[in-house]
Amino acid sequence: MNANPELLKRITVDDRICNGKPVIRGMRITAQTVLEFLLPGTPEDEVLEQYPMLEREDLDACKQFANT
Repeated sequence: MNANPELLKRITVDDRICNGKPVIRGMRITAQTVLEFLLPGTPEDEVLEQYPMLEREDLDACKQFANT
C-alpha cells in the first residue's frame, strides 16, 4: 500500500478520547480495535457491517497507521 498522508489524518489522538489511544476521526473506535479484526483476516465488509459509522477509507487508514 502506498503511503497516503491524507489517510493518516483520519487517525487522531486526543487525551480526552479513549485515554489518548489513536482513534478513527475522533470517534470512540480505536485503530487497535479495527486492526484486531483486520489482521487475522476478517473481511473488510464484515468490519464495516459491525461498525456502520466507519468508511472503507478508515480501514485503509488503520492499515497504513499500523505500517508507520
